[in-house]
Amino acid sequence: MPLFERARVEVYLPDLPSPAYQELTDRLIREFTYGFGGCTLLHDLAGSYLSQLGLPVDDSMNLLYTDTPFTFNDGFDILSRYTDAIRNTAFVALEEESILIAVYRVFHSV
Repeated sequence: MPLFERARVEVYLPDLPSPAYQELTDRLIREFTYGFGGCTLLHDLAGSYLSQLGLPVDDSMNLLYTDTPFTFNDGFDILSRYTDAIRNTAFVALEEESILIAVYRVFHSV
């Protein structure tokens, strides 16, 4: 059976006990579920990054992802605007230096 392409959106969210982080995660889960039919949340991922001061920071995060109905190329402009909106929403809701959102091609088996 042939594979078909979709664009996957991944949002890496810091895993902190503040209610703002849980509220944003819950809001994005609803957005992805109703907007794209579902999503997956992976908890307790360990990461590390360099802060704006150049210092290494250990980080605990959650990964939330969904597959959109768009192909990567055909939906590029829509996906770009959509991920910009997610990033802007996250910066308003959270006190973070950066929020990583990734979009890439995935291929589903029918």
